[in-house]
Amino acid sequence: MDTAKTKRLPLLLSLFLFFTLFLHAQKGEIRGKVYSSKSNDRVPFVSVVIEGTDTGVMTDSVGNFLFAAVNPGFIRLLVSSIGYESTLSPEIQVQGNQTTFVDIQVRESNFSLSEVTVRPKIILRRIESPVSSLSVSIQEIEKSAGANRDVSKVLQVLPGVGAMDPSRNDLIVRGGGPSENVFYLDGIEIPVINHFATQGSSGGAIGAINPDFVREINFYTGAFPANRTNALSSVMEIRQKDGSKDKVHAKLSVGASDAAITVDGPINRESTFIASARQSYLQFLFKALGLPFLPTYNDFQLKYKYQIDQKNELTLIGIGAIDNMKLNTKLQETGDDTQKYLLSYLPVYEQWNYTLGAIYKHFGDNYFDSWILSRNMLRNKNYKYEDNDESKSKTSDYLSDEAENKLRFEREYTQLPVRLKVGAGIRYSYYRNNTFRRLYYNDQVNELRYNTKLNLFGYQVFAQISDDYFSNKLRLSFGVNLVGNNFNDNMKNPVNQFSPRFSISYSLSDKLDVSGNVGRYAAQPAYTTLGFKNSAGEYANRNENLKYIVANHAIAGIEYRPVEKMRVSAEGFYKKYQQYPISILDGVSIASKGADYGEVGDEEIVSTGKGRAYGIELLVKIINFNNLNLTSTYTFFRSEFTNLAGNYLPSSWDTRQLFNMITSYKFGRSWNVATRWHYVGGEPYSPIDWELSTNREAWNVKNQAYTDYSRYNSLRLKNSHALDIRIDKEYYFKKWLLNLYVDVQNAYNFKSERAPIYTNKDTEGNIIPDESGDPAKQGLRILDNTSGTVLPTIGIIIKM
Repeated sequence: MDTAKTKRLPLLLSLFLFFTLFLHAQKGEIRGKVYSSKSNDRVPFVSVVIEGTDTGVMTDSVGNFLFAAVNPGFIRLLVSSIGYESTLSPEIQVQGNQTTFVDIQVRESNFSLSEVTVRPKIILRRIESPVSSLSVSIQEIEKSAGANRDVSKVLQVLPGVGAMDPSRNDLIVRGGGPSENVFYLDGIEIPVINHFATQGSSGGAIGAINPDFVREINFYTGAFPANRTNALSSVMEIRQKDGSKDKVHAKLSVGASDAAITVDGPINRESTFIASARQSYLQFLFKALGLPFLPTYNDFQLKYKYQIDQKNELTLIGIGAIDNMKLNTKLQETGDDTQKYLLSYLPVYEQWNYTLGAIYKHFGDNYFDSWILSRNMLRNKNYKYEDNDESKSKTSDYLSDEAENKLRFEREYTQLPVRLKVGAGIRYSYYRNNTFRRLYYNDQVNELRYNTKLNLFGYQVFAQISDDYFSNKLRLSFGVNLVGNNFNDNMKNPVNQFSPRFSISYSLSDKLDVSGNVGRYAAQPAYTTLGFKNSAGEYANRNENLKYIVANHAIAGIEYRPVEKMRVSAEGFYKKYQQYPISILDGVSIASKGADYGEVGDEEIVSTGKGRAYGIELLVKIINFNNLNLTSTYTFFRSEFTNLAGNYLPSSWDTRQLFNMITSYKFGRSWNVATRWHYVGGEPYSPIDWELSTNREAWNVKNQAYTDYSRYNSLRLKNSHALDIRIDKEYYFKKWLLNLYVDVQNAYNFKSERAPIYTNKDTEGNIIPDESGDPAKQGLRILDNTSGTVLPTIGIIIKM
């Protein structure tokens, strides 16, 4: 552990104790309204209770409520009334001397008076998705150990969700790769949620979503609603906060890698805003640590909400990021062998992206309409000079733009005897790519140069019908969507992408539910694959061999709630993939790619691949039991995909086992301690192609060893585990608050085994000669490639 970092811990603890001697916690208040999901009208005279307490109020004649003198912490509100379903609010963070605003939507009940019972659940699930859906609360985002308020890292502890590299934010869900996930921000799809994103996938290094905006996250690992297309493994729906209604507030956050400022408040009586900007300082930290790459990033986020009248509202959102990664070329002379090796092949990255959108909602007499208009764009650039010397020629040069313009309409009927939601959408996409790179195949160096300008039109149509029976014990939902585009004849035909899904759940008692889902889901291949051209300048994949990827899901689950604050569940899942792209050059499925920097999918493929992922998940969750929160998850699974010969091979995500134990405990005087212990089974990896890697001409193309695809993922690393600890202390002043925290990742300094890396140079920096003396060949040696170090972080959050 670094000595300088170690000395910071006693200093911070001293600051904690100093403030504790002179300050004491103040109380906050909660203001909000209750409104009908059918009409958007305010609901008067309903009961609103702080969950788990006897503290409650009634809404007034216009549906408003107020809780005064509430102790700081994280709470939920339970709304109940005859004629409405009991509803549990998203989690709310109450802070001393601050007002928290929350609006709660309630659904009218179809029960008769004799059938009404109040049976609140810890987590309420949508009728469309009774299995494989979880909510992530504000407390889990704000206080989780090891996550540093990063949304993606918080999700990595959920059942069925894993991560291959602790330094990245890739979401590996139920054995599917990071390219199989989709993300929605207030109903608008956002293709990029991470800095330094992998084009053609969804992973990246650091989250781009500002946690100050998040009200709640609903995460689906199956049973996807019909209006959420292009997902094979997961759907993340992020619901953002509205700006404060009382006055303008400012929040300053300084964390592990960046500093952020968030401002929110009212513009007038009908509208609010929330806006933020973040600036990283990773480049200074990485340079001080002697790392060979120096990343910098900035991001911006905005939400504006205008309540036109009781029946109409407009929301505007925006999110964008600017990312750059330079090389620390001074280490080419002074660095160690590993640093020099990384510098030999890493390119310079320059990337930016944004999403802009508008959501218009209208409440009619018997329906509820949503119009969603959005535009998103990603520019991805990377290049490499020979020996990192800009006076020499480039060995690779990549520039790509992806842009989408989307319009979607959704209507939910509110007065029918069943719940019915229908909708449709259109999309215009623009993809540009200018590529130069060297490849080694057919025993020679080949140069690939191409320029792509691709325009695509796509569409979607969906419907979902749901209903409940036997006093809400039996709940059924059937949905279907059709998608397509004009890339080729196969993709134009919507029947080929016909995607039905059916969900069922039954309450055996007030404490025990059983649920299931079957569904077929389709996803368009990445734009990098659609727009790839061969050396002749022809679209290599613009033929009937390229199809939508299809995944068939079957899920069954059981949930038991022995007491109000405890939940135990088990789920089994099976996913069968069809038409997965297989690389013609490598002969393996691209399902195992996408967890690295740069881009994935820009190669010739054929859609003949198959895959399967199956397993079981266990969850035990205790919420706010005597100030204790505990979550334990265990997943056992297999993930396999076929190669070009049709043989099933372990995917790169086939770690077999995932286990997480997450705890948090709130002590007196606003102290909070959180821990996370996580265990991951050994991931598969491939040996190198020794013959090709010792060929000097082949090595010089990419300065890395070549994978032996004939023995793909035939080896396996050792299991890994780590402990993260976080300590928080909050101080409340008259007009502002201060939150200090210490987060220590990998507290007992576990060293994870990584796949071997090879260099062609000896310790003096000279090319290793081949034992045979052949000048066209070279020797190789293995470099140390363990990962893991104690990583302490000090964080400061100030809100005014």
